Amino acid sequence: MGLVAGRLSLGETIAIIDIGSNSVRLVVYEMLARSPAQVFNEKEMAGLGRQVATTGRLAEDAMARALEALLRFRILCEAMQVGEIRVIATAAAREAANGPAFLAKAEQAIGQRIELISGGREAYLSGLGVISGFAEPHGVAGDLGGGSLELVGVDGDRVGPGISLPIGGLALMDKAKGQIKLAEKIVREQLDHHPQLAAMRGKDFFAVGGTWRALATLHQRQSGYPLSVMHGYTVPARDVADFARLVERADASVLEAIDAVSSARRPLLAYGALVLDLLIKRGRPRAVVISASGVREGLLYDMLPEDERRVDPLLRGAQDYNQLRAREPRHAADLIEWVRRLVASAGLSDDPAGGRLQDAACLLSDIGWRAHPDYRGEQSLNVIAHAAFSGVDHPGRAFLALTVFHRYAGAKSDSPAAAGLRQLLTPRLLERSQLLASAFRVAYLLSAGMPGILPRATLACVDSRLVLRLSGELHALSSERVTGRLKQLAKLLGRDYEISLG
Repeated sequence: MGLVAGRLSLGETIAIIDIGSNSVRLVVYEMLARSPAQVFNEKEMAGLGRQVATTGRLAEDAMARALEALLRFRILCEAMQVGEIRVIATAAAREAANGPAFLAKAEQAIGQRIELISGGREAYLSGLGVISGFAEPHGVAGDLGGGSLELVGVDGDRVGPGISLPIGGLALMDKAKGQIKLAEKIVREQLDHHPQLAAMRGKDFFAVGGTWRALATLHQRQSGYPLSVMHGYTVPARDVADFARLVERADASVLEAIDAVSSARRPLLAYGALVLDLLIKRGRPRAVVISASGVREGLLYDMLPEDERRVDPLLRGAQDYNQLRAREPRHAADLIEWVRRLVASAGLSDDPAGGRLQDAACLLSDIGWRAHPDYRGEQSLNVIAHAAFSGVDHPGRAFLALTVFHRYAGAKSDSPAAAGLRQLLTPRLLERSQLLASAFRVAYLLSAGMPGILPRATLACVDSRLVLRLSGELHALSSERVTGRLKQLAKLLGRDYEISLG
């Protein structure tokens, strides 16, 4: 596929089709990359695993819905000219007696070979998915599907031993005949004597799967959380356990914000809450972290060459936004070096934001230029706060969004969204965000977002002064507005300011 407006053209699109126990899903990614953007995402809640635990077979109506979805997905992939298609099937097709016959029909429907993955490989890919979505994750990943629960240790870029347990939401509801007390007994028996539970003690539990994301959505709405992003949503384990017990006992229809959860998933909420509650009791993790990256993203990560795996996913994602949305993408490289010099001269290189957040903010600093000037800040804030970034936590998202918001809107501007995001930052991180925004306002007034000027308009702290040096023909860039913005930045740094024309 050639260049498409609004898309990067660095590789062919790739589709992952996941035939799961609850849903059959198609996700088309822009390319095979460290931080791939989703071009298209569609699912059918076929419920293949609905009766497998008790009958040993896939239900006829569920198979029919799944096959219809695969036929539809085939047409859509052809329309999008997808370069490569990978199809996997998990627990329901793996466990059912008529699974092989169904997969034969499914291969005809989709026109592709289907990989029936084992429970061990499913756990491994879930672990890789978490590694692909977070910066240095340490703890245990748990992927709750319709038919099974996979538990696997993750440590930086390494995946530990994994297990697959037959207590997915649909399987559990089927085995327990809709009785939550019986379901609890089944889960307790299944969770006995597994090293993965001991491995999560005091670390993070990365919760993967649609049912747990739905629970997190309800928790966000109940707590008034200011950022409606699932990936990276982190809650202390004790708070999650309390909320899970509430969901176990409540009628799903009376839960606050229940309309945010699809009707097909609501019956599974109590069972997902039960499993999560017992995992926390047994494993005693520090916190529960919601992961939107699972088996599909793990499969993509597994396909990457080793050098691409080592790329920082946040910076790659920010580079893509810079390439697609900045007036002149090459300006970001100048801005990164210009800001690094300023920060180093001010003795702030040990800042909690770290170099990667600072660099990412530079890459994202001009993405709002096409909007009306009155709304560039607000629009950029919303885009960055809700972007499909990986490798960044929620405070990091808030930092990036607020930095670019104030770069456009000014230090004194505010909005309800900005006020909410500030709640996620420590005072020190908020201070650094304001400092960077103020520096950006100087840089863009000097350079107009074009490369080649900032290397000749250096800014650095010299003793008690903040000195802007303009050489040669750049003398003419000194203006009342530049002086005003330089004065604001110097005040944040606790210094006097000076413009040196030589």
